[in-house]
Amino acid sequence: MSSGKTNNVAIVSKMYCSASQVVLVVRRRPHVISGGGFVVTDCSNQRVVFSVDGCGVLGVKGDLIVKDGNGDALVLIRRKGGVVEALSINRNWKGYTFDYEGSRKLVFSLKEPKDSCLVRNKAIRISTAETGRKDWDFEVKGYFPDRDCSIVDSNGNTVVQIGVKKEIEELMTSKDLYHMVVKAGIDQAFVVGVIATLDYIYGESTRC
Repeated sequence: MSSGKTNNVAIVSKMYCSASQVVLVVRRRPHVISGGGFVVTDCSNQRVVFSVDGCGVLGVKGDLIVKDGNGDALVLIRRKGGVVEALSINRNWKGYTFDYEGSRKLVFSLKEPKDSCLVRNKAIRISTAETGRKDWDFEVKGYFPDRDCSIVDSNGNTVVQIGVKKEIEELMTSKDLYHMVVKAGIDQAFVVGVIATLDYIYGESTRC
C-alpha cells in the first residue's frame, strides 16, 4: 500500500515541487513584447507562475532567463560556445541558479544533438547536479515543434507531457498556446527551463 508521500525531485528548489499533478499553460509572446519568450500560468487558477525572457531582452545570443511569478530571476540558461562546440557531436546547454550572493550554481545540463531540428527522433538528454550511475537523468521524447512530446526519467517514467488541447488546435494555425502536464513531485521551474531551451533550439519565441 502506498504511504501517500510524494517523492520530490527538487532540481531548482523543492518549493517548485507540487504534492499533486499540475497542468501549466504556456503562451508565447511576440518578439515585440519583452523580446519574445513566453508566460506560464497555472491552469487551475490562471495565475502566472513563471515567465521566460528570450535573448531579445538579454541581448546575448544563447542566453535565457527563467523568472518566477513575481519577475525574480530563477535560472540562467546558457549555451556553451566557441571552438569546443563547433567540434563537438553535441551542443551543450547549462542551467544555473543563483545563491544569495549572486554566484551561479550549475543545476542541469542538456545535450542537443547536431541537426536536431532536422531529425524528429534524435534523443535530447538532460543530466542534473544529482546524477548517479547514469550519465543522464531525463530524456525528451517526441518532437517539440509539433507540441507532441514528453520528458521521461532514466527509468522510462513519463514525468511531463506536452501537448495542445484538440479544441484549441482546431482554432490555431500556430502552436503559440499549449499545455504541460507535470507529475507530482517534479520541479516545475526545472521543467520550464527545459522547455525554454527546446524553444530556442527549434528557433521559436526565445531566439533572436
